[in-house]
Order: sequence, then structure tokens, then C-alpha cells
Amino acid sequence: MTDTTRGIFKPARPATRGDRLAGKVAVVTGIGAGIGQGIARLFAMQGAQVLGCDINAAAAQATVDACTAEGLAVHSLHPLDLTQPDAAATLMQQAAMRFGGIDIVVNAAAFGAFEWLEQMDYQSQWRRTLTGEVDIVFLACQAAWPHLKARGGGAVLNFASANARMALPLSPALAHCAGKGAVLAMSRQLAMEGGPHGIRVNTISPALVVSAATREPLANIPGFEAQVLGKFMVKRLGQPEDIAWAALYLASDEASWVTAADFAIDAGATAW
Repeated sequence: MTDTTRGIFKPARPATRGDRLAGKVAVVTGIGAGIGQGIARLFAMQGAQVLGCDINAAAAQATVDACTAEGLAVHSLHPLDLTQPDAAATLMQQAAMRFGGIDIVVNAAAFGAFEWLEQMDYQSQWRRTLTGEVDIVFLACQAAWPHLKARGGGAVLNFASANARMALPLSPALAHCAGKGAVLAMSRQLAMEGGPHGIRVNTISPALVVSAATREPLANIPGFEAQVLGKFMVKRLGQPEDIAWAALYLASDEASWVTAADFAIDAGATAW
């Protein structure tokens, strides 16, 4: 990949220790890699007790081991398939039992199949993507809701995408666009339902962030990285830390008057 982090285009600020989430219990899904991993680590560095999960047991354990080596309180249930209602309920019950309640839920886990319309298989790609991007958020929120209400409120953070607002040439993201558009709309409704209970619900809409999932198209689709960077006002690819810092603000009490909002963390891609 092109080196796009030189000069004025500085990389994301590294995670640092602090107390912005001191005393909070955070459930973070998809901690095995990418955005979920970055958020779990930063939240722990900022004082939260973190219970994560991932369907990939080895990846989740590697995250836990790395955090433990840094003296960070990140725990995990794995493997856990959050497209199953019982698994989502178990995750939230375990968080409440271990730590006395839940204050924050971050729904970072997702699965998306990328294929053009005429080649897309209905069951294994279209339906599986909607399950892995929409159902997975619904089930986690439904399972967490009673615990958040019992806590007197809390913060839920869901992930939409720049693809909820725009299409990108060279990217066969039809199912992903549909799924993330649904998350964006669903989160507004959840914010309305959560308001009377002190539950805030917001979304982050990232553009392309370097992760295990995005390295494949970046490496194998000719011209794709240049196309992505051409939409960015800040000429570098996103990093998990870029998203984690925004998530930290939305999960903290600093954002106590912020709900039903979508934050475009996308290097300006959706602004033009």
C-alpha cells in the first residue's frame, strides 16, 4: 500500500491511559481485530472494565493476552456467534453478573459479503450480510436493554458507514450499503425509545479503516486504494485508533447530551 502518513497527514494519536471511563462497565463486540479491538483497548486504558467477544476465538484470545500484558482489564467470551439470540443474552448477562451492571455497549462486530448485484447469492451473501450487520445489532441491543435500564441509563454505540450515504466506484458493496443504512435508521429509533430511560444511542460512520477485512480489497482490487484516497480530504487510510477516540467521547459522560447523532469519521469523504 502507498505510504500516506507522511508530512501533514499524521497518523492517529496512539491510545493513552486516563480516567474518562473510570467506574464504567463496557461490552464491546468484535474485539478480535480492527475497530472492536482498538476500542476495547482504549476503553480499558481509560478505566473501563471491558467484556468483549468474538466469533474467532483465537483472535479474541490474542487481544485479551495483549491487553493483559499491558495491565489492562479486557475480558472475553469466545467463540460467540452474536447472530444467535441466546448468545447475545449470555454476553449481556455475563457482563452484568461479573461487574454489577452495564454502562456501555459497543456493537463493533459485523460480517459483510462484497459482490456485485448480478453475481450475489441471495442466501450466502445477501441474507448473511443483513444478518451479520443488522440482526447482530438488534439482538445485542435487545439483550442489553434491561441491564441498561436497571443501571439508570447508559450509552450504546452502533456502526453505520460512509457506505450508508454514498457508493464508491470499484467497491461491490451492495449488501453492505443496505445493512449499514439500516443500522443508521434503526439507531435513531433506538435513541427515541431509550431517551426516557437515560439510554443514549449514537452511530459512527467510518470510511475505510485498515483491518483484516479491508486489506484484501486494498491489495487485490486494482486502483481501489487510489479511488478511496481520492475521496479523502485527509490523504491517508483510517486506523482503528481514529475510530476509537470518537467512540471514547460518545461512551463517556462528556457526551451526556448527545443522542440520535451520527458521526462521520471519514477524512471528509462524505462531504463532497
